[in-house]
Amino acid sequence: MLNSLPPHAQTSLPLAADLYGDLYEAESKHKKARLRDFVPGLSVTAIAALAAAYIADHYGVPLMLMGLLCGLAFNFANADPKIQPGLGFASRSLLRWGIILMGFRITISEIASLGPWAFAAIAVIVAFVIGVGIATARALRLGTAFGLLCGGAVAICGASAALAFAALLGEKRATQAQLTLTLVAIAAASAVAMSIYPVLTPMLGFNDAQSGFVMGASIHDVAQALGAGYSISDQAGETATIVKLTRVAVLVPALFIAAILLGRSEDNGNATSHFPLFVLGFLGAVLVNSFVSVPPVFTQLASHAATAMLLLAVVATGIRSPMQLLLQQGWRASLPVVVATLASFCAAIFAAYFL
Repeated sequence: MLNSLPPHAQTSLPLAADLYGDLYEAESKHKKARLRDFVPGLSVTAIAALAAAYIADHYGVPLMLMGLLCGLAFNFANADPKIQPGLGFASRSLLRWGIILMGFRITISEIASLGPWAFAAIAVIVAFVIGVGIATARALRLGTAFGLLCGGAVAICGASAALAFAALLGEKRATQAQLTLTLVAIAAASAVAMSIYPVLTPMLGFNDAQSGFVMGASIHDVAQALGAGYSISDQAGETATIVKLTRVAVLVPALFIAAILLGRSEDNGNATSHFPLFVLGFLGAVLVNSFVSVPPVFTQLASHAATAMLLLAVVATGIRSPMQLLLQQGWRASLPVVVATLASFCAAIFAAYFL
């Protein structure tokens, strides 16, 4: 049937669609990008990322937020087709490798040190917040996928989780405009939380361990959760670190469950989901870091490389974002992040009373 069409139509039709709705063009099998095709896009992305890193380092601005803003500042370059291969590589491949390398920040012993009740509380909080994000998005008629993106980002680790869920959902389920808006809302909410939560928890009568739990269980960004914890005391900072990294580890089962549910909804329950390999890579890195004597210099390099790759992915996302669609989203599209953030804080406070 395809061969009966005119030649130009044959190359313009999608050959197939993957489980999450992303289309593979027929011509992509015949035109493979060469190494030099990635250079223009990666160069633009790297320049914007360096600018973001410089500003964040000198003015104390959250790195990922600055990366997103610098990416949006370079959005005009998106019209040039020469940079598209490099942008796609940065926003997809580097994103996945960055998530894998994040696993070297976590060990199973750190998670186990919390104890079963604290770990169970974190798991329940994550599930509850994701559910709130989905329910809010559906109530606003923004779609289940967008709610999963917002709820997952708030519940787990902010921008990193948003990028991971976006990679799982695919661009047909969660558009670049929706991802960009989520990243902006997450960065703003996390910055507000870092400033307010350390003031509120002592007013609630919490000790340092309880305050650290609230910081680690409710603030989105890793660095800001740690900063808020250590602003209270060293004990609160150490507790916030372990709790926050445990939330990051929950990214693996959360993505696994989401992949299964999405696969069932796509195939009416008759097929299993194609589980994303980068999640298995993340889990493998956690296991290696837990049971193998990894040199500290390697874990530090892996951590810096993960931050750099995720920064490049955020910058590329900002450059690729369709500004017109982004502006059309409106303030209502930020509500799932806002409501999920409030739900996360309230749930963390409730859990802290019983720890």
